[in-house]
Amino acid sequence: MTAPQKREDYTAESIQVLKGLEAVRRRPSMYIGSTAARGLHHLVYEVVDNSVDEALAGFCDRIDLTIHKDNSVTVVDNGRGIPVDLHKTEKLPGLEVAMTMLHAGGKFDKSTYKVSGGLHGVGVSVVNALSERLDVWVQRDGKEYHMAFERGQTVQQLEVAGKAKKSGTKVTFRPDTQIFTETRFDYATVANRLRELAFLNRGLTLTIQDERDGKEDSFFFKQGLAEFVTYLRGNRKALHPKPIQFATTKDDVEIDLALQYDEAYAENTFSFVNNINTHEGGTHLTGFKAALTRVINEVAKDKGLLKKEDFTLSGDDVREGLTSVIHVKVKEPQFEGQTKTKLGNSEVEGIVKTVVYENLRNVLMETPSVARVVIEKAISAARAREAARKARELVRKKSALEGSILPGKLADCSLSDPAMCELYLVEGDSAGGSAKQGRDRQFQAILPLRGKILNVQKARVDKVLSNEEIRTIITAVGTGVGEDDFKLEEARYHKVIIMTDADVDGAHIRTLLLTFFYNQLPQLIEAGFIYIAQPPLFRVAKGKEEFYAYDEKERDEYVKRVSNGQGKGAVAVQRYKGLGEMNPAQLWKTTMDPSSRTLLKVEMEDAVEAARLFETLMGDEVEPRKAFIESNARFVRNLDI
Repeated sequence: MTAPQKREDYTAESIQVLKGLEAVRRRPSMYIGSTAARGLHHLVYEVVDNSVDEALAGFCDRIDLTIHKDNSVTVVDNGRGIPVDLHKTEKLPGLEVAMTMLHAGGKFDKSTYKVSGGLHGVGVSVVNALSERLDVWVQRDGKEYHMAFERGQTVQQLEVAGKAKKSGTKVTFRPDTQIFTETRFDYATVANRLRELAFLNRGLTLTIQDERDGKEDSFFFKQGLAEFVTYLRGNRKALHPKPIQFATTKDDVEIDLALQYDEAYAENTFSFVNNINTHEGGTHLTGFKAALTRVINEVAKDKGLLKKEDFTLSGDDVREGLTSVIHVKVKEPQFEGQTKTKLGNSEVEGIVKTVVYENLRNVLMETPSVARVVIEKAISAARAREAARKARELVRKKSALEGSILPGKLADCSLSDPAMCELYLVEGDSAGGSAKQGRDRQFQAILPLRGKILNVQKARVDKVLSNEEIRTIITAVGTGVGEDDFKLEEARYHKVIIMTDADVDGAHIRTLLLTFFYNQLPQLIEAGFIYIAQPPLFRVAKGKEEFYAYDEKERDEYVKRVSNGQGKGAVAVQRYKGLGEMNPAQLWKTTMDPSSRTLLKVEMEDAVEAARLFETLMGDEVEPRKAFIESNARFVRNLDI
């Protein structure tokens, strides 16, 4: 990777002003997504991203983060330090301008930061606006400076706090309890983001320390994305010893890529732009995929592995068993898509296509052993493709004009507006029967499932799509499946609710269904259509009074309530081992009535960790699964053995 051009004159003049912090406090979700856990953690990411931008500019190689006992957070870097000299137009110190004015920052000046992540210049001021208290210490020019703010307002003017031998910035902030519904930082969530940043920025050290329980981690990766790919691949057996990796710059776009093939069938490709995870892909990902398909087809023909009369390998064929990460750094990224995480710069596609084609072709031509195993893997996938195509035909949603035939065991609802309709995937015929009787037939459809569905993590797509239960689910949902056939607008329900027993078997079936949706229909998760029902575990009754409890603590509280001053008679406590033990009226009241039920929405907060978790829980290797269960056993509730 080419070293960034250093620019030492980072002064208040580098900070351009575009104003107003009150809007942030009035509508925080517009700036950080939510006022729950996701938005809370976004505050940390914004402060850390400021420090990472200093690393991208070549001035910082260490960032230390501490979560304090009062749930405040400190981020320290050894960069240049935020400018403290007077801003010409604002007549305020550069630090105060950056902290108190929206759209003020060095990121608008292309010469100060060549590339940057974060919220494009609004980040650190947004954190300030949404913090009860924020303190900044800046070390530069031999002095340490300090400023303090409360809810975005300056409460302590810039002052010299002492001498400094080094340079850097230290920010401590405490989220505002008036704004956030959740104020406790999750260690794993923050650590995962720091690990990701360390992978993406080779040579940068990021540390985290949690004063609440003493946990700590340090992340440093000399090889960067190659180590990221190894981490993502986990315990799946690699087809070639080392990941293929290259980094280069073309037309001011830096491209860093690493990839490796393994014996599994799933593809795990992650794309980033300026350290931002582009969940929805974009032009850089399109360029990479096109180049990969072209290179493998050409090399296969050149080496005589794919004869002219044979089929051409498709994109799906060449990506089977692939784990890859592509990270591009672009001066002025244009983001689009539903969550603004899709790169739209048209010029990037051609640049990435050229770079990947040239470099990957060289690697495969120079290492015949690697080329052979990769191509053989793709040819094997292509032979299975025809079987998969036939299987997909069986589950493709036909239009109403063609006379769509829905599964016989589906009890459909009468409304036709998908936004109003719900589909319950119910474990077992017994519970399915109760659900059919207890539901509201207008908007609730029931699909009973028999036993455990296929574990799709360990199966090729043709086998997945020839499984009867899976075909039934896809047909009922109506969207079709696969990159070419899936159409979200044809979803027959905007709520697909997994409803299983609260025992070990129920948990397993729930995990199998989530694995299926994650691997085959991830668009439904991204659209927010997948939910998990929360049936009660206990019924507590005495006389005419009855309560439903969802855990042991709630059960004990209800037992205490009905026992105190309620006259004679025993308290009846019923433990529900399965949904079938509830009569239709009880199932409706506790689990299906929108006015009283609890539904958990399935969201993908961290795609990288989700991929690793599904592989750990549902992959071939037993040891990682055993280790995961042992280390997480203390967090498990409601387990029946």
